[in-house]
Amino acid sequence: MSGAVDWKVAEKVAARIAGDDPFSRSYHYDSLAPDFEELTAQAQQLVEDHLGWRSQQGDARARVATRRDWIRANIVSFQRMLRPLTDRFEQRLGAGLLSPVAGRLAGAEMGAVLGWMSTRVLGQYDMLVLEEEGDDDQDIVYYVGPNILALEKRFGFPPREFRLWIALHEVTHRTQFTGVPWLRE
Repeated sequence: MSGAVDWKVAEKVAARIAGDDPFSRSYHYDSLAPDFEELTAQAQQLVEDHLGWRSQQGDARARVATRRDWIRANIVSFQRMLRPLTDRFEQRLGAGLLSPVAGRLAGAEMGAVLGWMSTRVLGQYDMLVLEEEGDDDQDIVYYVGPNILALEKRFGFPPREFRLWIALHEVTHRTQFTGVPWLRE
């Protein structure tokens, strides 16, 4: 049985819809990681100074992601968030003839949404704490590199200013969740 959602199908469909963006192979791509490492730290300082809140998780960490990286990270998050629902659905559906079909269909639908979103999203703060993941894969501020480069080129945005604006947005979310003790729970 593939489960209530066939996550492998979801990833395949999402990757197909996301496509390959030429900017992921651009020489400009190499500037993203060092820029976002620096700008994320700068954004954290600016946000914390303005709000008066300090992150209880320490310094924000940046990770530049391809669309497929972003899809994979979100599939892991969705698996955890939806587990109570998918477990109940699997119990109700049982091992009948329709369960594999239903799981694949749900996977295709989830993949279509994630694939489309991966072409639009610029950044995301992923705060989910997953028991089976190490600390290196938690509390990450993601930046979807190809989408950022595409917008910089399309609209002629000054890269450092545009990247700082994105970092400020994402680090503000992180500060909200890590600077207010009751909000994370």
